[in-house]
Amino acid sequence: MATLKELSHKKELLSGGHRACAGCTEPIAVRQILMATDTPIVVCCPTGCLEVTTTIFPYTAWRMPWIHSAFENAAATISGVETGYKALKKRGKIDKEIKFIAIGGDGGTYDIGFQALSGAMERGHNMVYICLDNEAYMNTGIQRSSATPKGAHTTTSPAGKVIPGKKTFRKDLSACIAAHNVPYVAQSIPSMWKDLTNKVQKALAVNGPAFINVLVPCRLGWGFPPEKAIEIGREAVNSCFWPLYEVENGEWKLTYKPKEKTPVKDWLKSQVRFKHLFRPENESILQEIQTEVDHNWERLQKLCEFSAGVV
Repeated sequence: MATLKELSHKKELLSGGHRACAGCTEPIAVRQILMATDTPIVVCCPTGCLEVTTTIFPYTAWRMPWIHSAFENAAATISGVETGYKALKKRGKIDKEIKFIAIGGDGGTYDIGFQALSGAMERGHNMVYICLDNEAYMNTGIQRSSATPKGAHTTTSPAGKVIPGKKTFRKDLSACIAAHNVPYVAQSIPSMWKDLTNKVQKALAVNGPAFINVLVPCRLGWGFPPEKAIEIGREAVNSCFWPLYEVENGEWKLTYKPKEKTPVKDWLKSQVRFKHLFRPENESILQEIQTEVDHNWERLQKLCEFSAGVV
């Protein structure tokens, strides 16, 4: 796998000058993703933060063929392009090796685009789908999505006298895609560049569909100082709220195990969207969140142990 020095010598495929917020981790994640590619690529993005901040007409930050798709069908669009490429290759009209990547937000992946994603995974297209999960519809006003954590304040789950923020736990999308039995599924974060770039290289190398779920802290929707973005992401991993793992041909493997698992409340405390949970009347919700994180972490470790024993 590439070293940091090797990656730093590669041409930047996402230029500066885009309109992402100061402290946004999406451009950081995309730069790491694109640095991990060695062959020509075609990228498709549905509507979302990444699309609107990098392609304000008549400008573009993308130094490669790039397609904008509707909110719901990025996976269908890129799978159609991949099928067209295979047809041209079969007819001898193209001989170049090209890879195909769709990059969507959690709204366009967990919710609106889930049917297109599930269909593309099931049909077995040779493509990589990457979800940049900032845990809400940040581009359209910070509405809750099914990726939003329990207790988070958003404009459609406002914390107040009626409800204490979002009432339900987030959907485990990575496990949903793993249930499609595709060659490669992973979770990663730009706070750990080597983990992310290694996983992108693995995903591009498989023959078939691959999926990577990347947590991208959002300073606007989460409420933290811009300079804390990378640190906030690292805290999510060390509290095991966002474990780093991969499922390679059915084998579950942890790719990072914290030396000391930190309390999830320390991570929640660093974000304005959870500020109300630290009032005395909401103490039970903090405990519920910790219990859920503990349960999921234990379950993941057992899955990895079991998987290692049978594969």
